[in-house]
This record gives sequence, C-alpha cells and structure tokens, in this order.
Amino acid sequence: MAIHRPGWSLDRRDPHFVEAFQPLWGWLYEHYFHVQTEGWEQIPDGQVMLVGSHNGGLAAPDMFMMIYDWVRRFGPDRPVYGLMHPKVWQAAPPLANLAERAGAIAAHPKVALAALDRRASLLVYPGGAQDIFRPFSQRDRIHLSDRKGFVKIALERQLPIVPVVSWGAHDTLLVLADIYPLMQQLHDWGMPWFLGIDPEVFPVYLGLPWGIAFGPVPNIPWPRPIATHIGAPIYFERYGAEAARDRPYVEACYRRVRDQMQQDLNDLIAKHSKRSAS
Repeated sequence: MAIHRPGWSLDRRDPHFVEAFQPLWGWLYEHYFHVQTEGWEQIPDGQVMLVGSHNGGLAAPDMFMMIYDWVRRFGPDRPVYGLMHPKVWQAAPPLANLAERAGAIAAHPKVALAALDRRASLLVYPGGAQDIFRPFSQRDRIHLSDRKGFVKIALERQLPIVPVVSWGAHDTLLVLADIYPLMQQLHDWGMPWFLGIDPEVFPVYLGLPWGIAFGPVPNIPWPRPIATHIGAPIYFERYGAEAARDRPYVEACYRRVRDQMQQDLNDLIAKHSKRSAS
C-alpha cells in the first residue's frame, strides 16, 4: 500500500478553489499592497520555471500576489505549482493543506519532475526560510542560499528560467536579526526545538500581531506597496542529463541566474526610489 507523503500529491490542486480565492487576492493586490507588476510579456509560451526571491516572513505577500497575477493572466487551467518547504506540513498542517489546494507541493526533485510530467510550470523560491526572514539590512540582496537543485531540473528538462524579483514586501515586517546560530548552540546544550522541528532560521522581528516576535512564527503583513519585475527568460548553452551532472557548469548557470536577478533587483530599486523621491 502506498504511503501518503504530505505535499507529494499533485491531485490536491483544485482549480475551483483557486478561482474562488481570486476576488480576495485581487482586493489585496489592488487595495492593500497596491502591487505594480511589469514584464509579463516576457514569459514565453509553454512550460517555464519561475525563480524568485521573496520577502515578508511566512506571509510572503509578494509570492502570493505573484500566484494571483499568474491565474489572472493565464487562468487556472495553465497550472503552476509552487515548491514549498516540507517542514511547513509539520509545523502548520491546516495552512499547508490549504496551500496544497492552491497548487503548493513539497520542494523535492521527484515531486517537481512529476509536476513537469503533467505539463505544468514551476514557481521556485530557492532561498527558502533564510530568504523570507533575511534581515532588513539585507533587503536589497538576492539570497538563494546556494541551492542549485532548480538549475539541475531546468537543465534536465530544457526549461527556460524566468527570474522574478520584488521590492517592498520587506516593509511588511521588520526583521532585526537572525539568531539561529545562538539557538543552535542552545539546542546542542539540550534545549529542544519547538514541535521538535529544526527551523533552520530564528528571526527576531517587529510585526503584526505580536509586536516583537522570536522565531519563524506566522505574521500578518503591514499594508505596504509591492513592486514586482519579471525578467527576460534565461536560456543556457547546454541542456540534458549530462549538463545537469556537470558540477562546474551547474555552478556557472546558478551564478548567471543569481547575478541576473541581482541586476534586475538593482534596477527595480532604482526605478521605484526615483518615483518615491518625486
């Protein structure tokens, strides 16, 4: 008998559920976060891998606004699956199950490949928890946590990578510091992790509803404007299984994606800084 693994079922995605939430997401998009998005015309036809850097704690409003925008423009029948850390199913099962119905799947190569086999696209945020909880002082830096699995999948399946960067969601909470090294030391001395789960990050932040919070606890984002830029698709010179196994080549492709995302973010910051000044 097959063992069910949370986040591994592609059949949990429900297009009717996705459509039902579009009015709520639309109100947040237009009136709460005042999202400005540019570059949708750069997304090619067919399957793509959207690679982003996100902000704003577990609420990650720029990520959810991106999913809303995708459905608004392409409809629920051009599916995109978002890769989510498997620990979310351990820490917050009800929220994880709702996310599954919207198209979230566990961030595991086998699950990602299964989604591609169904001719779906992928939305990947390689930086994970270290990215969404990076300190406010690092808000203008792309942080992909040196994870290169997404590059290997793109090379193996010959997918264009479409970089997605955003600016503003870091203002929806204020991350002061990440004290994970200290908490790891306390754990080594015998202090257990909450729920028995190593969180990999332990932020101290100012935000709703807690005021000041310790640890990667859920938050309600402050209403702040968010700007998103969808960059030109990145095509590599070599594809296939052999390219995906070539470590130096994978590293070079990873650096190319990271550097392009950093340039796109720099341009986005400069553009919106000028608007704010005027």
